[in-house]
Amino acid sequence: MTDKFEIYQSGNQFSSNKSSAIALASKSSLGELKSGKIVYSLYEILYLLDKKHAELIKQNKKVSFEQLLKKANENIYSAFKDLKEKGYILKEGLKFGADFRVYNKGDKPGKAHAKYLLYAISSNQKISPKDLAAKARIAHSTNKILLLAIVDSEQDISYYEINWKSRE
Repeated sequence: MTDKFEIYQSGNQFSSNKSSAIALASKSSLGELKSGKIVYSLYEILYLLDKKHAELIKQNKKVSFEQLLKKANENIYSAFKDLKEKGYILKEGLKFGADFRVYNKGDKPGKAHAKYLLYAISSNQKISPKDLAAKARIAHSTNKILLLAIVDSEQDISYYEINWKSRE
């Protein structure tokens, strides 16, 4: 277990320069080393708070997991946490129109490519065939597989791989 460390929030940026944060980032790929400090996404922070690895400080006050979760999408966090606990590495997927890029177990971002683009939705949320096809097409064009996470009201998750099939 890594020592509990502080993460500081400034605006929408989360970072830590603590040696425990750097060690954990190296081991788990949580956060990204930039200019001598580890910079985190919102969902990485939630995971670290949830697992009691870190404390979030904003303007000299602690921010709780519950307070931060209100600023996030609970379905997306549930999928992030589930896959992280299964050993996958997740990184933001915004530039791909996805919630996350998902790397196979043991792969490291920067050394390997993500296998999946993850899109998490609620089980009562509708997705049009056109939107689904667009997401699958983007995944295909970037040599990835669309991974659809459907989260029910009890936070149970069903995953579906969606591959684009080209006619040949």
